[in-house]
Amino acid sequence: MSAPSIICWKSVPAGGGLALHAARTRGCRVTTTTISEEQYAHTAQRIREAGLEDRITLLKRDYRALEGRYDRLVSVEMIEAVGHQYLATYLSTVDRLLDDDGLALIQAITIRDQRYEAAKREVDFIKRYIFPGGFLPSHQAMLESIARRTQLNVLALDEIGAHYARTLCEWRRRFEARLEHIRTLGYDERFIRMWRYYLCYCEGGFRERTIGASQWLLAKPGSRRAPLTGAP
Repeated sequence: MSAPSIICWKSVPAGGGLALHAARTRGCRVTTTTISEEQYAHTAQRIREAGLEDRITLLKRDYRALEGRYDRLVSVEMIEAVGHQYLATYLSTVDRLLDDDGLALIQAITIRDQRYEAAKREVDFIKRYIFPGGFLPSHQAMLESIARRTQLNVLALDEIGAHYARTLCEWRRRFEARLEHIRTLGYDERFIRMWRYYLCYCEGGFRERTIGASQWLLAKPGSRRAPLTGAP
């Protein structure tokens, strides 16, 4: 049996960690892409150092220009970077890139359905200072686009926002423990105050469930994947 092909999308400069993990531990043939020059160079170096050039194809290409068909697609918090006006384009691209029996796993930071329309028009602290041009989808917005623009079925939806609150608390604790090192890297007090506020702001959002984080398992109609029962 040939190794499954998988395409990995990640919006933040994670250095190709997801692609490296999939190729190293699952034997997949992985394609991953970025539009960042710095991320491309850093990821290419990591792939060379790991000796996985024969397993990982690194592209410098917009996701909408990708071609081919894949057994699996994994997208970790990239959806927030595409813009609300391109939500349907993003999901239809997922659909187009999957084989007829393919599966897609999408991890997304989300906003409450009741706040989605207002949030699209607002420019809050996050949009102004941290992620200009970003947006948070809601469950309903994603479901409507999936139904309207794709053939995909939702097999599973797992809400993990409570775990994210704890994660942000840990990030802030470790950030505070390394302030002197951060200053040696050239970051000033304004940056430190802004980043501290950002971590607290997001932790509060997850704790109050104003925002959430969810993992969506989507399947093409030809997929006959076994139920998620935990059994072999």
